[in-house]
Amino acid sequence: MNYLHTALTLASGGVPVLPLRADKGPFGNCAGCAKNACGGRPNMKTPGSCVCPHPCHAWAAATTDPHVLTSPAWASAWRRAGVVAYHPGGAGVTVVDLDNIAAIIWARQTLPATRMVATTRGEHWIYRGTMSSANHVRPGVDIKSLMSYARWLGPGTGTMSLLPSAVLALVEKEEATPARGAVDSSTPARWDRSVATGCRHTDTYVRTGLDRGLARILAHRETGAGAAAYGVARFLAKQHTACPGPCALDSLGEQIIDAAVSVGVPESYARRAVTNGMGAVLGAIA
Repeated sequence: MNYLHTALTLASGGVPVLPLRADKGPFGNCAGCAKNACGGRPNMKTPGSCVCPHPCHAWAAATTDPHVLTSPAWASAWRRAGVVAYHPGGAGVTVVDLDNIAAIIWARQTLPATRMVATTRGEHWIYRGTMSSANHVRPGVDIKSLMSYARWLGPGTGTMSLLPSAVLALVEKEEATPARGAVDSSTPARWDRSVATGCRHTDTYVRTGLDRGLARILAHRETGAGAAAYGVARFLAKQHTACPGPCALDSLGEQIIDAAVSVGVPESYARRAVTNGMGAVLGAIA
C-alpha cells in the first residue's frame, strides 16, 4: 500500500496525518529529540519550541503540509510505515474507539448513531467536535481527540453526528475522580449549565459554537492559531451579550486557551488573546 499517497490525500482535505510503524506505534524521536531533550513539540506535557523536521513526538508531528510529508526527513518513516494515522482533534473530530463486541453493544444502546469505521477488533465511532482524550473510560472504550492519534482505516459509513453529552461525560467523570495522590488533570472543565444560570442559549447551541471554534483554532497548526483564538473568543463572547448572565464564559475561554496551546501558542500569549478577544466585546480589554 502507498501510505504516503493516502496521507497526502487526507492532508489535502485538512486532516493532519503521520506514519505509524507496523505495530501501530509512532516512530521514535530523532537523536536531537530523544528523552525530550528539545523541550518537546508544542502540545506535549512540557510545551517547547521544537521545530524538528522529523516525525517526532507521535501525534504532535501530524501535519497537513505536503512539503513536510514528502520531505527527506520523513522519507525513511514512510518506507517503514505499516499504517497511516491522523490527529482527530486537529481534524475537528472525536473517535470513540470500541475495542470489543461488548463495547460495541454498549455504544449501540447508549450513543447516537454516527459515522462508523470497522477496526481489527471492533469499531471507531466518529463524532463532530473535540474533547480531551482518555483511555479506558469504560471497559473496551478509549476516547481519541485532542492530544491523541487514531489509525486511518478508511472513510467509514454513516453520517457523522455532533459529539454527544454521553461521550463528554465519560471523560468528565474520569477527571472528577482522580486516584489518591494523583495530580489533578490540567484539562479545563467543559461548559456547564449549572454555572451558566443566566445564559439564554441551549447547551447544544453553546457546545456547537465552541466545538466549531476549537476546530478552527486546531486547523492553524503552522501559523495563525493565536489570532484564531482571539477571533473565536470575540465571536463567542458576542453571542452572549444579550444574556442576563452569568454565562460561564471563563470556562469557554479556558478551552479556547487549551486548544491554542495545543497547536504551539505560548500559554501567556493564548491567554492574553482570549482575554482581549472577549474584552473587545464585553468592554474589559486586558
